[in-house]
Amino acid sequence: MITPMRVFVLMFNARTENEGIHTIREGDRNKILMFESEDDATRFALLLEAQDFPTPTPEAIDAEEIKEFCESVGYDWEIIPENSNSLVTPPELNVEQTDWQPDAQKEDTVEETFRPSQQPPEEPELSDSELEKIRRQLEGLL
Repeated sequence: MITPMRVFVLMFNARTENEGIHTIREGDRNKILMFESEDDATRFALLLEAQDFPTPTPEAIDAEEIKEFCESVGYDWEIIPENSNSLVTPPELNVEQTDWQPDAQKEDTVEETFRPSQQPPEEPELSDSELEKIRRQLEGLL
């Protein structure tokens, strides 16, 4: 019998009726990141928070369940190996409107989903110097 592969995905409003899963928009496709390491998932969540994005919660789940979900909704997925040589970072831009409501549940466990019909994200309101300052602070955490 094959042991199911456990991965960590980023969830908002985890285990509530208003939960969602974090996705990254690539072209006209959405992609779910599946982290092999909970630490890597947590680091990515903190990077999102540094971009003034609601903080997602890393949740352990069977990789096959996520793949089945992705196939059912037309999403892509990517497995992020533990101790990979390249640090995965969030995109510079985030969507303005989400399918979940951050204040509908506890704000510290909020989740993001993107729909293909959504408009592209707007430019960030932070200046380049502010973004560089945040990058330096995050690098200090690693």
